[in-house]
Amino acid sequence: MTALRITLAQLNPTIGDFAGNVALMRGAAAKAVAERAQMVVFPELSLTGYSPGDLLDEPDFIARAEQALAELLAATRQTPGLAWVVGAPMRRSGPGKALENSLLVLRDGAIVLRYAKQLLPTYNVFDERRHFEPGPDVAKVLRIGDAQVGFLICEDGWNDSGDDYGVNPFSRLADAAPDLVVSINASPSNIGKREQRHALFAAASRRHGLPLVYVNQVGGHDQLVFDGASFAVTPDDGVVFEAARFAESVDTLQLAAGRFLAADGAALPPVPADGLPVMEFYRRQIVLGLRDYARRCGFKQAVVGSSGGIDSALTLALAVEALGADNVVAITMPSRFSSSGSVDDSATLCRNLGIRLCEHPIRAIVSQYETGFAESFGQPLRGLALENLQARVRGTLLMEYSNSYGHLLLTTGNKSEISVGYCTLYGDTNGGLGLIGDLYKTEVFELCRHLNASAGRELIPTAIIDKEPSAELAPDQRDSDSLPPYPVLDTILKVLIEGTRLGNAERAEVEAAYAALTAGPDGAALIARIRRMIARNEYKRRQAPPILRLRGRAFGNGWQMPIAAKYD
Repeated sequence: MTALRITLAQLNPTIGDFAGNVALMRGAAAKAVAERAQMVVFPELSLTGYSPGDLLDEPDFIARAEQALAELLAATRQTPGLAWVVGAPMRRSGPGKALENSLLVLRDGAIVLRYAKQLLPTYNVFDERRHFEPGPDVAKVLRIGDAQVGFLICEDGWNDSGDDYGVNPFSRLADAAPDLVVSINASPSNIGKREQRHALFAAASRRHGLPLVYVNQVGGHDQLVFDGASFAVTPDDGVVFEAARFAESVDTLQLAAGRFLAADGAALPPVPADGLPVMEFYRRQIVLGLRDYARRCGFKQAVVGSSGGIDSALTLALAVEALGADNVVAITMPSRFSSSGSVDDSATLCRNLGIRLCEHPIRAIVSQYETGFAESFGQPLRGLALENLQARVRGTLLMEYSNSYGHLLLTTGNKSEISVGYCTLYGDTNGGLGLIGDLYKTEVFELCRHLNASAGRELIPTAIIDKEPSAELAPDQRDSDSLPPYPVLDTILKVLIEGTRLGNAERAEVEAAYAALTAGPDGAALIARIRRMIARNEYKRRQAPPILRLRGRAFGNGWQMPIAAKYD
């Protein structure tokens, strides 16, 4: 077999932007032609972007997809001999759903192969069976150049162990004896996912004796972020090529005698087994997620309520990296319970970040509410109601600014506090997107230190990192008045929420600390209390803005718990 030249087009499509997505594919195909490739491979559902959700139920959406496919077919006539491997929804006939999640090979103006995804995930953030009918249990192989190429779509390649489904498309494809397997994917990113992909597909390649290319989508779509990180695998050497993470990338490889080489025939550099350090992974995932969310939703600027605390400080720092200092505004809203240090710390933070800080005191507004409440209801406003009022006044002011100036309001809650409801509905939960809602509080501290170390200077003031956390909604209030110490709380939450989704190293440490807690009556009682708090505050999470997903189980569509239920 002479060398097969393959272009891996790791693109960032926008859901429903058919003209834009077609333009991206045409650009990648032009590069493939320039590099003398015989095949260009795009991600799963690259025509529509992943995942369109219930847009697939809209007749006009499918009609526009079909028109875009016609444009792609016309474009292939301008690239003679080049095979375009495209992901698209396709109509089907017969009982069941009206659509298939399809892989199409286009060449010279014709569809020369059509394959329908067989394994449709309906777990965690996925719900493909809602819209698609599974494809038949058949292998699809096409000759490209001198090579027989077999095709899979994402989940079809994840069941080689046979543990999750009764059908194994990878094994069926191996029986057809292709020279190469091409897998198109829309695999969302979370901590540990890159290593999981590498291990799974390296094992499958080794088991079946087949080289494989894995092409993934990149970019942020609502709460999901796709990291790209497309790769190539051989049976003997495992992962031998990896594309960029968190960025578009169009790379051409050669496959010759079962080995992958660079486009110029040179040997490929080794791929490191370890991915990014955890904190750097969090940083890049959040920055790309915000950047794409803002861009796709039409926002150029963001606003954040700056309390002088660590959560808002981290949110501001990440927003500046994603959008630029000129496009981020902070607002401090001191009350009679705010310490002078908090206002000063906000000012120092904003100077360090190079952003504008506006001040809008709320003392007089809260006082008016207190007076009106007492006059109307015959008793003073106090306790939790007064605390929450302050948060809601601040949330209202932030939304006023957002409405007036067109800024995206970023909410600042972390996963520890969101888990147990230590937040105010219609107050600090206001916003269009949560950047750190999948970071536990202990990770918030760690990521702040990482940002400072990476910058080589103090972006986030040490005074903010070192101060004891407080909502400052009552005299001398501290988070520890209502919650256990955050290292203890986070241990409990990781077990109750993440469970087996924790990485091996983290799981061992967390489970040991959790076991120590369960050994005594006080620890067991605390765990039961936290479990009740998680359940009791589901109604708040249901009304909160979307959260950028970082872990295997994030609040949002990957966490589907009833509100009205008995959990004890």
